[in-house]
Amino acid sequence: MLLIKEIGTDALFALQRVLEGEELERARAFYRHCADGDLAVCVAQTDVKGDRGKGPSAQADPDLYLRIVDQNADGIVVRGAKVHTSVSMNANEMIVLPTRTMGPDDAEYAVSFAVPLDTEGLGLYVSSYAAGERNAFEFPVSSRYKMVETLTVFDDVFVPWDRVFMCRDHEKAGPLALTFVEYHRFTAVSYKLPLLDALVGAAGEIAQMNGIMKASHVREKLTWLITYAETVRALTEMAALRCRTGAHGIAYPDPMTTNMAKYTFASRYHEALEHVQDLAGGLLVTGPGGEDWENPEIRAVLEKYFRAASPADVRLRMLHLISDLTARDLGGYHAVLAVHAEGSIEAEKLQIFRSYDPTAAMAYARRLAGIG
Repeated sequence: MLLIKEIGTDALFALQRVLEGEELERARAFYRHCADGDLAVCVAQTDVKGDRGKGPSAQADPDLYLRIVDQNADGIVVRGAKVHTSVSMNANEMIVLPTRTMGPDDAEYAVSFAVPLDTEGLGLYVSSYAAGERNAFEFPVSSRYKMVETLTVFDDVFVPWDRVFMCRDHEKAGPLALTFVEYHRFTAVSYKLPLLDALVGAAGEIAQMNGIMKASHVREKLTWLITYAETVRALTEMAALRCRTGAHGIAYPDPMTTNMAKYTFASRYHEALEHVQDLAGGLLVTGPGGEDWENPEIRAVLEKYFRAASPADVRLRMLHLISDLTARDLGGYHAVLAVHAEGSIEAEKLQIFRSYDPTAAMAYARRLAGIG
C-alpha cells in the first residue's frame, strides 16, 4: 500500500538524528522492533492547533495540542488530538511527533512516543473522502486506490517509558519536527513523480485522440508539462545525490534541493491541471458514466457520437482517467495536498532561504565588483 512504511521511516530516521542518550536508545530499539517485524508505521504530527495566532500553552482549550497530563514510574499519560494522520487505519504502529518549535511554557506539549494502533484510549475518526464503491470505467484510479486520513484522538492514553522518545524537552521539539520534514518532503516529492508522469502521458494521449496534436498551442502546453515534470524529477534526484551525513552517521537528503523540488511541484501543480484539462475538453464533467456505458442500447449511441481521432471506447476511458486525476474528488484531494501536505508552500520557501549559504556567491560578487 502507498506510504504504509515510508512516512514511518521518515520519523524513525529523524528520531535517531535528533535524540541523545536514553531517548536515542529507545528510538533505536523501536526501529529494530519495526524492522524485525516488517511493521507498517504511520506518523501523527500535525496538531489541531485551534487559534493559529496562539501557541500551545496559550490556547483557550489546552487539548488543542497534544500534551502530557500525568506521569508515574511506568510511563506518561497524554491527551489531545492530531489531524491528517495518513494510513493510520492500515498501520501496526503510530509514531507521534511535535508539530512546531516550542518555548519553556509549552513543555507539556513537547512530547514524542510510539503506540500500537489498538492502544486503549486511541481513537481514529476517518475522513469521508472517497467513501463508497466506484465503477472502474468512471474512476479508473480511485476505484482501486484510496488514502485513508484520520483525526487521531488521544483520550488519556498511557505510554510506557520504553516507548517515550521526548518528554518535556521543549528545546528539541522544533529540531525534531524540522528533521522529520527534511525526510518527509523528499518522500513526498518522490511519490509525486508518477502522478506527474500520468498527467504528461494522459495529456499527450488525449491530444492525439482529440486530433489536435499538430496545433502549436497544444505542443506548447505539452512542452510546459514535460518541463515541469522533468524539473521536479531532476531536483528530486539532485537532492539524493547531494545527500549529507548527519548525527550518528544517518544520511539525509539535501534540505535546500529537497525544498526546491517540493516548492516547484506545489507552486505549479494547479497550472499543470489547467493545461491537462484544457487539452481534454468539457467532456471531463459532461461525459457519460459507467452505467450508461454498460447498457448495450445506450453504448451504441455513445460509440457513434463520441468517436474522434480514436474510437469512443478508448477516448472516453482516457477522459475518465483525466477526470479522476484532475476534476473529481481524487483530483481535488491531490490539488489540496499540493498546497498543504508536508508543509505549506510558504514553509518550503522559508526553508530554501534558510538552507542556502550565500557566503560564496556574495564573495564572488564582491570580487567581480572589485571590492576588497
